[in-house]
Amino acid sequence: MEKLWGGRFQGKSEEWIDEFGASISFDQKLAKQDILGSLAHVKMLGHTGILTVEETAAITEGLQTLQAKLQEGNLQFSIENEDIHLNIETLLHQEIGAVAGKLHTARSRNDQVATDMHLFLKDVVQEILEKLHHLRQTFVEKAEEHVETIAPGYTHLQHAQPISFGHHLLAYYQMFTRDYARLTESLKRIDLSPLGSAALAGTTFPIDREFAAKELDFSGVYANSLDAVSDRDFILEFLSNCSLLMMHLSRFCEELILWCSYEFQYIELTDTFSTGSSIMPQKKNPDMAELIRGKTGRVYGNLFGLLTLMKGLPLAYNKDFQEDKEGMFDTSETVLACLTIMDGMVATMKVNKSRMYAATQKDFSNATELADYLAAKGLPFRQAHEIVGKLVLRCTQKGGYLQDIPFEEYQAISPLIEEDIYVTLQPETAVKRRHSLGGTGFDQVRLQLDHAHKELLTEN
Repeated sequence: MEKLWGGRFQGKSEEWIDEFGASISFDQKLAKQDILGSLAHVKMLGHTGILTVEETAAITEGLQTLQAKLQEGNLQFSIENEDIHLNIETLLHQEIGAVAGKLHTARSRNDQVATDMHLFLKDVVQEILEKLHHLRQTFVEKAEEHVETIAPGYTHLQHAQPISFGHHLLAYYQMFTRDYARLTESLKRIDLSPLGSAALAGTTFPIDREFAAKELDFSGVYANSLDAVSDRDFILEFLSNCSLLMMHLSRFCEELILWCSYEFQYIELTDTFSTGSSIMPQKKNPDMAELIRGKTGRVYGNLFGLLTLMKGLPLAYNKDFQEDKEGMFDTSETVLACLTIMDGMVATMKVNKSRMYAATQKDFSNATELADYLAAKGLPFRQAHEIVGKLVLRCTQKGGYLQDIPFEEYQAISPLIEEDIYVTLQPETAVKRRHSLGGTGFDQVRLQLDHAHKELLTEN
């Protein structure tokens, strides 16, 4: 088959070379965007008088025919035409004849592919934002159910202080809210049109870039044609934001996996999000959580791959850019799937309140309460800390916990300790009293929930 760019060449490349250089196997995912960009471009060419009314109408009608065939799944692409752009142009030629060749007036594949990717990411980011909004809503709803569910709080994976389980869930709500803000903000840079920059230097034709940008619902155009065709910052930013989002999903998955274990038994995931063992009939494995945790690595890899690709590229376009798409596609699909799975897992997981509560009774997570109790009565905190540390050591050596120490022994340690110490040492008291702004106290958790509801409402 004669190459559309073959005028300069005398020889023909071998089939295996064509296969190595072709991108149609993956960039056909940009077919929708490529046709949309072409429709806007031809309308601009007609608007500026570069094409006649008849030429504009013929090309537009042909593109709309291809658009309909694409929606029906009836477009066939070939590796001989290398990429989605040449495939669409060839198919258009088959529909309307030689006038199809005028579509590429004042345009290059360089600004064409950049435009396609901007359009693609605009759609993908909006879809991610919708799913992320719903996931955050799910976390809020689950947190509302567990404002007064008491659970161990951890540092270093050691029991630290008792907290509201709702408070723990809202920590992830905050992480995902920052992810939402980053992705939203990134739309400012995605929402720019490279179309009309041509190969690298612009064009001699009297085009109207702003007209084409408005047709594609872009908020603006690139100010520099070299930058327009060689910029991939907007993809890197997308991959970076998705890496942060996946990191947050992965952290929560790690906790879900721990909480499902026999040692914890804090939660149970429904059968939908679990699998069994081919040899051990008792097993119920949190495979979906493990997969999200694992898929985080591939999203990181896509980011590092594109960063490495870009680090030595001179201006403007280079064939290396063919490698910028698969990671973008893979990350988009991965993130969207992970958000859907996580939403379902959180919405349906069963929380073992009694198990969580019991874990706060047979531990020393109330040690800080005793130290604060003494400090509030005037004892310097460092002295209080030392006294409580020795009491914990005594309990671990003799058995028992702080709430098991007889009152007489407490009085002997310090006359500041009164009988209300046993109320102070209860997990409920410890949680309820932490009413500083953003703390785990029940009233503070409810304030966080109120704010979250208002925040989510403003996004609709």
